[in-house]
Amino acid sequence: MGIGPQHIGVGGAVVLLILSLVFHRNFFALFSSGPSADHGVTTSEPARSNQTDDKNDEKVQFVSFVLDDVQHTWEKLLPAQSGRPYHHAKLVLFSDEISSACGLAQSASGPFYCPEDEKVYIDLGFFKELRDRFGAPGEFAEAYVIAHEVGHHVQKILGIEGKVQQLRDNNPQQSNSLSVRLELQADCFAGVWGNSTEQRKIIDQSDVKAALTAAAAVGDDRLQQMTTGRTMPETFTHGSSAQRDHWFQQGLNSGMIADCDTFKSRP
Repeated sequence: MGIGPQHIGVGGAVVLLILSLVFHRNFFALFSSGPSADHGVTTSEPARSNQTDDKNDEKVQFVSFVLDDVQHTWEKLLPAQSGRPYHHAKLVLFSDEISSACGLAQSASGPFYCPEDEKVYIDLGFFKELRDRFGAPGEFAEAYVIAHEVGHHVQKILGIEGKVQQLRDNNPQQSNSLSVRLELQADCFAGVWGNSTEQRKIIDQSDVKAALTAAAAVGDDRLQQMTTGRTMPETFTHGSSAQRDHWFQQGLNSGMIADCDTFKSRP
């Protein structure tokens, strides 16, 4: 993994992550003041105070590390389980709004993956909202969000995303239902990565709980209840809290792509 001008192996990065979590210090700062170009990280942020810059640098390093770990995991899992090679997505960090190959996006849109340019777009401010507004604190909750977006990249590589888009074009009335299944599968793929972190003993049950809380926190029913005071299942695009919790846990327990077929199972 590239961390700034110096390079450390996967094992060394895992050790640094564990030390950072245990001692509540950013041990990655010992190696770099920011991410290297190896991560494919692009930033689009306005000038900020030094204090905020320091905090953002730490968050950028964390996001870059998680992205690397998720993608290196898929480099092994995808060929082994599907026979298809994995190629990396790029990460774009932005503030306020940004133009992507999928159109203009704003912070209110939340993190997203654009299949047209194969980039994951994340506004770092979303993690603060995840903690303060949605009640899902913890670094593994943030890692779940990143792994979910990379899950969409896996869908693109497997051809799932293209097939779903074609089905949407042919059956516009099924668009929301297809979107829910696509999003729940990305949750399951995030869980598949989570399974690998359990196998490597990087996380414990408190981390798993944080990720499950994050999955449930951004369920359509909970978001609709927060904003309108009622739920409308027919308008869901990502799935309910219970569904998102279930499919993340499905991938977490199984670690198998084949067990994430939300298109054949009840969502």
